[in-house]
Amino acid sequence: QVHLVESGGGLVQAGGSLRLSCAASGDIVSIKTMAWYHQGPGRSREFVASIRPGGSTNYIDSAKGRFTISIDNAKNSVYLQMNSLKPEDTGVYVCNVDVTHPGDNAGVWTSYYGQGTQVTVSS
Repeated sequence: QVHLVESGGGLVQAGGSLRLSCAASGDIVSIKTMAWYHQGPGRSREFVASIRPGGSTNYIDSAKGRFTISIDNAKNSVYLQMNSLKPEDTGVYVCNVDVTHPGDNAGVWTSYYGQGTQVTVSS
């Protein structure tokens, strides 16, 4: 099993910044990808950004130029620096990690999601 602990959410005015953190712990041999998802009020969860241990990143268009994802491989942690926040960024931000467990066959990855951290952007 893998446990994800997220932090860094809060209330901020439009134009402000927040930095989200997520640490993964448990039966981890290797990490394939770490990512952040966003679930706005009354909406389904959507992808925001992802990063591989080597540093390659991927972003949803609305996050490009405003959000930066980073990884600390030694700590199995991922971060999301969010700048120029907008009211539509409000919602729960959920951390995701794809890992291999001890004993897994090659190419087998298991995906885990955290409980999420609330971000509220006031106008």
